[in-house]
Order: sequence, then C-alpha cells, then structure tokens
Amino acid sequence: MKLNIRFAAAVVIAAAASTTASAFEAGSPGFAQYPGLTMGASAGAPPPGIYGFTQIFTGQQNLVGPGKPLLNPTGNIGVQSATAAQGFLWVPGWTFLGATYDAVVVQPFIMNSLGSPLNQQASGAHNTFIVPVELSWRLGDSGFFAKAGLGMYVPDGTINGINGLGSLGNPWWTFSPELFLSYIKNGWNVTANLFYEINTKNTITDYTSGDVFHAEFSGTKRIGQWTIGPAAYYMGQVTNDTSSGFYNGLINANRYNVWAVGGLVGYDFGPVSVNVWAFDQIAANVSGGQFAGPFADSAAIPKGLSVYLSLNYRLWAPDAPDGSAPQRPFIHK
Repeated sequence: MKLNIRFAAAVVIAAAASTTASAFEAGSPGFAQYPGLTMGASAGAPPPGIYGFTQIFTGQQNLVGPGKPLLNPTGNIGVQSATAAQGFLWVPGWTFLGATYDAVVVQPFIMNSLGSPLNQQASGAHNTFIVPVELSWRLGDSGFFAKAGLGMYVPDGTINGINGLGSLGNPWWTFSPELFLSYIKNGWNVTANLFYEINTKNTITDYTSGDVFHAEFSGTKRIGQWTIGPAAYYMGQVTNDTSSGFYNGLINANRYNVWAVGGLVGYDFGPVSVNVWAFDQIAANVSGGQFAGPFADSAAIPKGLSVYLSLNYRLWAPDAPDGSAPQRPFIHK
C-alpha cells in the first residue's frame, strides 16, 4: 500500500513536471530539453561578441498511453506548460582546429498544470543548461557548415519532494553531446540538429533514467526581412531505465517515441529578430510502466500542440572594419 500511494503521487508530479512527459523515473519530465526548441538554429557561428536570446513557449496537451485510463478512464487529462528561458551566447573570436569557438548558458523558468481530475500545479526553476564548448566549421564556400558541442544540465533547479522530483528541477546531471549540420546559402537555412541526453543517477533515489535521442529539422528561406519554412522533430528514449530499492526495483516507463511536424515564421527588425514556430505532435507512444502490476502498463505521456517564440539580439560586439553592425546569430538553446 505504501508503494501504491507513492506511485499515485509520483504520477501526478510526472504529468506536471518541467517538460510535461511522464517517462523515465516517476516524477521526472522524461527529458531535459523540451523538443523543438532549436528551430531557426544553424551550424554557423556569428562574429565575435556577446548575444542574448529570450525564449517563451507553451504546450497544450493531453495524456496518452496505456497508463492514462488508470488516472481517468472516461475523459482526457489536460497538461499545460508555460516556460520562459533567458540565454547568452559568447563568441570570443577564438579558433581551434579550423573551427570557431563559442559557449552558451541558458536558465529556464517553468509553470505547469495538470487538469481534472488530478488538478495539480508546479512552478520554479529548471536545471541550468551550460555548453562550455561548441566548435563550428565552415566547409569552404559550399554553404555547408558543421558544429559539434557538449552541453550539460546542472542539478541546480528547484528540487524538493520525497524523490527530489516534487518541483521543476532534476536531482541529477544530464550530459548532452550535439551535432549540427547546415546548408546556409542564398537565403536558405536547412539544418539538422542531432543531440543525445545521458542521465546520471538520481542522488536521492538511486534511480537512473534511460538515454534520450533528439533529431530536429528545419528548412527555412529568407525573403527580405521575413523568414519562413517547415520544421519537424523526433524524440525517443533509446536505453532502458535502471530502477532502485526506493521503488522496489519497479520502472515507471521504459521507452517512448514522439514525432511532430510544424512550421516557422520570423522577421528581422534590425536590433532584434523574432521567430515564432509551432508543432503538432502527430504520434506519441510509451510503454514499460510496471507500477500498475504485472498485467497492466502504467506508462503515459502527453501529446498535443506546442508554440514557441524567440527574441534574438546583440548585447555587445566589436565594430566591423567597415562600420557595419555584425550579423545576429540563429540562437539554438
């Protein structure tokens, strides 16, 4: 009975967690980075300077999966999220192995709610995202660029609760190697961003959530001051969880897959450029939940719509030799 009560509370927290997916450890958001955030990004690097970007996004979803009827057999369970993130990009002008170096830091703040009949809310700071090293290569005059980096989510968010997952932070590190591939020429920006999330052990429960693979794609065209184009992403858990004695060896959800399609529109105002994009998650599945017993899968995951807005701007950069202002980058985190 103690385990069942703990699971019921954890499911509520999971659906209202920072990135609104009840996969991985019960109460975990299931992934460190909300899918679809990198639209408008590229593998190119801007001129030396310090750049800022502000991201706002919201998700309007409903829980799906075999575990959803355990929470509400007859109706939907809505999951709403609202997030604001402030980030900074530093390009010092250094080169290494023919690549341009940069570094990124982002701090997200999140508010989420879970609808009737559970009626739960959570808000607070998510873990800080830091990329100490990114290297961008320009492949001659072909228009092709490649960028590789290593990011990490630091366990400094709002952390509380019996398993450390009662709010928006995660009590573990997440390491995220990344690879951008882009074609940028004649107003086109066709980009694939592939990155991977590797989680360390929860320092409170000793549960280790499985790895997550992200693949995000965009193909935009700049026409005058406008930018427009389609976008899509895939996200999935690719390795199994490792449970612990805290949960009597049980798993919350072992695997999930999400596919989404959408589009982006942007406008360059000069000092600030604005991008707006949206996704419809056309398919989502999840499996492997053991908390409901040996003959029922308790796994669930949100599926629905998400809308994003990004403001990109220069904070400081040295003047260009001809007196013109350096270009703004496509910010990606």
